[in-house]
Amino acid sequence: MVSKKIKKALNDQIKLESESSQLYLAMACWAEVNGFEGVSEFMYDQSDEERQHMLKIIKYLNNRGGNTIVSELNAPKHKFESIRDLFENLLQHEIFISEQINKLVHITFEEKDFATHSFLQWYVTEQIEEEATARNIIDKMNLIGDNVSGLYLFDNEIKKLRSDTKNI
Repeated sequence: MVSKKIKKALNDQIKLESESSQLYLAMACWAEVNGFEGVSEFMYDQSDEERQHMLKIIKYLNNRGGNTIVSELNAPKHKFESIRDLFENLLQHEIFISEQINKLVHITFEEKDFATHSFLQWYVTEQIEEEATARNIIDKMNLIGDNVSGLYLFDNEIKKLRSDTKNI
């Protein structure tokens, strides 16, 4: 059984994972209506992935005798200045989520809940990968600059990245 403090922290993380899914869904919609097919598909997949992260925590908490609380969500940002702005927001959000996961891991030490600590190690590793992917995408955008034909190729590269990560 998990402590009250761990239950609250996990429920807070469930909300954050759900809000992440909504944010990436909003990003996918923005990209789609602005002609970035590859980016939109990538972001739709990211939205689904965040939902799976949320469900994984829900199942863990329920299986440990906790009670999951499905709470109201904050509305995500849905307007972006540019595709670069979208990906800079993505990176900042992933950094924020990493910080929240680290705080959650810290709580497991305070509560001496080593089962939850072990469970969360998957999320720690996942966040390293998520931040690296976002940084890699921004690095590619820096190489392109404001070149319109480069953005077209970039969009196709993101589509390829999407198919490559689905096969992992």
